[in-house]
Amino acid sequence: MKKTTALALSAALITISACSPVRDTHGNFLKPHAINSVQTNIDTKTEIIQKLGSPTTIAPFDENVWYYLGQKTVKKGIFDAQVEEERVVQVRFNDEGFVTAVNEVDQDRINIPLSEEKTHTGGNDVTILQQLLGNLGKFNTPHEVPR
Repeated sequence: MKKTTALALSAALITISACSPVRDTHGNFLKPHAINSVQTNIDTKTEIIQKLGSPTTIAPFDENVWYYLGQKTVKKGIFDAQVEEERVVQVRFNDEGFVTAVNEVDQDRINIPLSEEKTHTGGNDVTILQQLLGNLGKFNTPHEVPR
């Protein structure tokens, strides 16, 4: 009786723990006090790296614009992770390397649905029988050339 109760209790604990949400942080999720510690026209790129860490990405056409991207997600059971909180911070520098602006970027995202349509690729639609019989006669021994 004790073994059955212990087994049932452990099975219940495993089931409950499997359904608990898993929280994750992706990227460089900056805290508000870290963002507020940045001083414009005083801090340099080196000081920003010390205060905020390395940027997640640098703008491709302007190396004086850095982005810090961070997400907090929660995953429940077998379902896809859902974004709970997201923060994108843009840090701009002048040509001398001093901070000119620190802005939190609003995300105006558009949810684009996936298409179920398939693109037809070129080529032959060959059945298994055509694949098996298609090579017959292609690999004959070459005819002897008269000397």
